[in-house]
Amino acid sequence: MSDIPRRAVVRTAKLATLPIGMAGRATLGVGKRLGGRPAEAVATELQQRTAAQVFRVLGELKGGAMKLGQAMSVFEAALPDEVAGPYRAALTKLQEAAPPLPAATVHKVLADELGPGWRALFASFDDTPAAAASIGQVHRAVWADGRQVAVKIQYPGAGPALLADLNQLGRAARLFGALTPGLDIKPLVAELKARITEELDYRLEAAWQQAFARAYANDPDICVPMPIAGADRVIVSEWIDGVPLSTVIARGTQEERDRAGLLLVRFLYSCPGRAGLLHADPHPGNFRLLPDGRLGVLDFGAVNRLPGGLPEPIGRLARLTLAGDAEAVADGLRAEGFIPAGADIPADDLLDYLAPMLAPIAADEFTFSREWLRGEALRLGDWRSAAAQLGRQLNLPPSYLLIHRVTLGAIGILCQLGSSGPFRAEMERWQPGFAAPRTAAARHAASANRPGRRLPKLDVEDDAGVVRARQGPVVLAPAQRSSRSRSRIRPPEQAGPAEPSRPSRRPAPTSKPKADQD
Repeated sequence: MSDIPRRAVVRTAKLATLPIGMAGRATLGVGKRLGGRPAEAVATELQQRTAAQVFRVLGELKGGAMKLGQAMSVFEAALPDEVAGPYRAALTKLQEAAPPLPAATVHKVLADELGPGWRALFASFDDTPAAAASIGQVHRAVWADGRQVAVKIQYPGAGPALLADLNQLGRAARLFGALTPGLDIKPLVAELKARITEELDYRLEAAWQQAFARAYANDPDICVPMPIAGADRVIVSEWIDGVPLSTVIARGTQEERDRAGLLLVRFLYSCPGRAGLLHADPHPGNFRLLPDGRLGVLDFGAVNRLPGGLPEPIGRLARLTLAGDAEAVADGLRAEGFIPAGADIPADDLLDYLAPMLAPIAADEFTFSREWLRGEALRLGDWRSAAAQLGRQLNLPPSYLLIHRVTLGAIGILCQLGSSGPFRAEMERWQPGFAAPRTAAARHAASANRPGRRLPKLDVEDDAGVVRARQGPVVLAPAQRSSRSRSRIRPPEQAGPAEPSRPSRRPAPTSKPKADQD
C-alpha cells in the first residue's frame, strides 16, 4: 500500500463493506448449516473471517477509521467472551500494527521533510516498520551520534483521510442528537475535530512530547522518550524497549498487571499537574512496561491542554457522590453544564446513576475486571433501564470531552489488565477536591494543580483555538554533526542552547500518602 484512500466517497464505501461483508458471510453460513456443517463450527469460522475483515479495512483506511478500531480494541473488555473472543486478536493488532507503507514511499517522506541528505542524519535506518498507528508508522534507526531512535513517519494522505472521517462524524451529529436528546452534539464535534486535527502536525506533537519528557525527567515510575528532531510529518525520538501493554494483557503476570495499571493511573492523574497537559490517547499500544519497572509512554499526538491542572469540580463532585449528598451533586453538575437547563432530574436518581461508576475509588483497594465493566455496560446501555433513560438526558460539556475520553479509555485498559491496586490514593493525591479537606493528600493535590506553578516550556502558539508549534529548528536536541551539506535540517550548533530541564519532582508514593510524606 503506497497511500491512504483520501476521497470521502472511497472511504465511506470501504467502511460500508464491513456490514455488507458480515451480512454476506451470514448468508453463506446458513447455506453451510443446511449442508450439514455444525452450527458452532460455522459460527466460529464466520466470526474469524469478520475479525480479519475488520483489521484489514480499518487498518488500510487508517486515519479516523483506524482510531475507531483502536477505541474498539479497548472496549472489547465490555463484551461477553463468546462475542469478543474472535475480534480480540484482530483489534489488538490495530494497537501495534497495520499494513505498512513501502520503503520507497517512506524514503520520499523523509526526503521531503528532512531534506535530500536525510540519510546523513542516521548511522543506520531500518526500512521495515517496527509499529504502525492511525496516521503514521514507526521505524527503528540509529542517530548519527549513536543513539537508538524511533522515527515516526506520517502516511501520505493522512490529513485528507482524517478530515474526511471527521466530516462523516459531523454529518452523523443529528443521529447522536436523536439517541441522546440532552447532548449538545455540535460543540462536541467541533472540539473533537479541532483536537484531532492537531494530531496531523508532528512539529506540534514533538512540542507536546518535549514538555512531557521534561516534566518526567529522572522519574522513578514514568519514562517519556525525549524527541530529537521534529518536522511537519516526521518525529525522531529516543527509543525505549519494553513490553507493550497488549502483551501484558495477553500473558503478563498478575504482578505485571498490577504494576502497569497503577502506573497508568498515576501518570494520567499526575500529568496535568506536572506538565499542564493530559495524554489523551489511552490505548495499550501507547504504553510499555520497561525492564526497570517504569511505565514507558508513547505517542503524544492527542493532548489536552490543562494549564490550570485537573478541574476541581471533578474531585469535589466525586467526593460528594460517595458521601451521598445528592442535592450538592445535582447543583454542581448543573453548574458545570452536565445537566441541561430546564432538565428535570431528581437528585436521588442522579446519585443512583453515578455511584456505581465510582466503585474503583470508593474503597482503598479495587480490582478492575471484565465482569465489572460488562455489568456497567449492561446497566447503562439497556434502553429499558432507568439508568440509561437518565443518561440520555445528560450533556457533556466540550471542555470535559477529552477528560471523558481518557477516563473511559483508561478504565477499558485497566479492565483488560485485571489490575488490583490502591487507585483511590492516586486520585486523592493528584485530583483537587477529592481528598477530605485539610488532609495532607488534599494539600498535595491543590499544590500540584495550583495556578502559576512552574511548568515545562511549551513551544506552541494558539490562534483562535487552533494550536500550532512555533517555527524553529528541526533538530530539537543536540547530536554529533555528520556530513549533511544538502540537508535542510538546521545544525544543532545553530539551534541555540538547549533549555535546561527543570528539577524533577519528588516521586509519587507507591501506596496511599501519609501525612509525613507531604
